[in-house]
Amino acid sequence: MKDIDDTKAPLLEHLIELRRRLLWSLGTLILAFGVCLYFAKPIFAVLVQPLLQAGQGKLIFTDVFEAFFVEVKVALFAALMLCFPVFATQIWKFVAPGLYVKEKRALLPFLLLTPVFFGAGAAFAYFVAMPWALHFLLSFEGTVGGVEQEALPGVGNYLSFATRFLFGFGVAFLLPILLMILERAGIVRLDQLTRSRRYAIVGAAVVSAVLTPPDVVSQLMLLVPLYALYELAILAIRLTHWRAARLASPDAGSVSDDGGPQTKEGPEAPPGGGRVGGSGPI
Repeated sequence: MKDIDDTKAPLLEHLIELRRRLLWSLGTLILAFGVCLYFAKPIFAVLVQPLLQAGQGKLIFTDVFEAFFVEVKVALFAALMLCFPVFATQIWKFVAPGLYVKEKRALLPFLLLTPVFFGAGAAFAYFVAMPWALHFLLSFEGTVGGVEQEALPGVGNYLSFATRFLFGFGVAFLLPILLMILERAGIVRLDQLTRSRRYAIVGAAVVSAVLTPPDVVSQLMLLVPLYALYELAILAIRLTHWRAARLASPDAGSVSDDGGPQTKEGPEAPPGGGRVGGSGPI
């Protein structure tokens, strides 16, 4: 079997293939949007559960068309979520013929893990981050200077709040996959990631400020798991290096003639002779 597809299609055929993939993605999105629009009220009923658990049982709308457009936005948001695996599959089918077999084997696990991590981030936002943030934000209700202060969130504002949380946490949880792809492509190294922890904290704070509402609780709820995922990516890269070193040097742990541990230097071993990233043995 050849290492790469031997087809050398001209530019026009590539454009036709790209159009076909885009049409498949667009058709799937339109079909999913129609189905989600029919079930827009039940979907929105699921989205408002964190608000209901926080003790707020009323949503208002001041614009005549606001409630209608909220249902359209809910349907579009749900359709995009449902169609994400289809989009990823179409992108993979368009790119895969131009990749070597080794590159396909390296990228396919990351492609399969992407919806898993995105779903985990959205679930964390729905079950943990949103209830805590809503409890904090709604705690400002009460009497201020003899005037009653009551929260009356609008349906449009709450939908924007919920989608920012779900999408922001979902994208943030893709950080380990992104870092592992960059490391495997040689763009970043393990020692660079370990030395850049302080910059990672600053970057996580900036991302949290952009993707979450402007309150401290919401930003901390994203900052802490985001940095934890950064450390998880470093650990995963260390494990992959250790596994690669074990496969390249089965007797790496044997004892040499001088009584010390036998190591293997060269292109088949990680930097440091069996060490992961040169920072010490696992």
